[in-house]
Parts: sequence; C-alpha cells; structure tokens
Amino acid sequence: MFEEAGARPITNLALQKLLYFVHGLHLMETKEPLVSGYFEAWQYGPVHPAAFAAFKSAGKNPISFRAIRRDVLTGDIIPLPVVTDEEVRRRVEQVMRHFGQVTLHQLVDISHAPKAPWHFVVSKAHNFMTFGMRIPNDIIRERFQHHKVSVGPSPLIGEPSEDTPFSASA
Repeated sequence: MFEEAGARPITNLALQKLLYFVHGLHLMETKEPLVSGYFEAWQYGPVHPAAFAAFKSAGKNPISFRAIRRDVLTGDIIPLPVVTDEEVRRRVEQVMRHFGQVTLHQLVDISHAPKAPWHFVVSKAHNFMTFGMRIPNDIIRERFQHHKVSVGPSPLIGEPSEDTPFSASA
C-alpha cells in the first residue's frame, strides 16, 4: 500500500515509522486505532512488532513482497488483503505526501520528538517499571501532535542499519 502511494522503495525501518504516522493520524482524527496490535518504543522509534516480523526477512533492503499470514485452522499461507477503505487510503497518501521522501534519519528524528509518544514512554521507563515498552493508543492519541519535521543540515539521530528493541544501554 505504501509503495502504491508513489514513494521510493521502503525498508522495514522506514515502513515502521510511516505505519506509526498513519496510525497516529488516524487515532487523532477518529479516536479509533487503524491497526490491530500495538506499537513499542524501540531504539530507533515506534515499531509494530507483528509488522516488523512480517518484513524482517527483507533486512536492510527495500521490501519487495507482500505481507502474509498463516491460517490457524488450515496452516495455509494467505497474502494479506489490499486495503480498499478510501478513508484509510487517503490517510496513507497524506502521510506519504509529507513523509514519503523524507530520509530515514529524519523519520527516526521525527519519531523521537520531545513530548511525543515514543519519547514519553522511554522517559517514563527511566523512572518506572514498564512492560515491553508498549506505546498505548491513548498515549499516541494524546501526544501525537508533538511530532514535527526537524530543520537543519543533519538530523539529531544517526541513521541506523536496522531497528532493535530499545534498551537502557543504547
């Protein structure tokens, strides 16, 4: 769906940030989640673990295949359906128009914005016990407006080679 929106090929790390931005925008506008599951605060920003796992085999390369799922009853592998909801497609196109050509470091930098959901969860983890560094939808809804595009010759965060779960040693 993201490639259909006319952007350059997308890596799994970039997909994670773009999916998060579409999800956050959808939450702000409708108060309802766009994707099932949850996002976690990983080292290089918000990650949807199930989506990350679906495309992990692409490594650092652009994703060149569709996501699949296994039917729990038959064991058959089934490609995930194409999104047909026009409102969702419009939202994806909106995010791709604004962020589709942004560099990977800028996507990471934007996802780390002070007071935004990722930063809030990571900051809270330094003072309190947290479970799995999850970023709850209510936190995304409340804090998503703190994201902004960085300005300057270079981003604040260096370009990573792959995303990894956040750890205190990072």
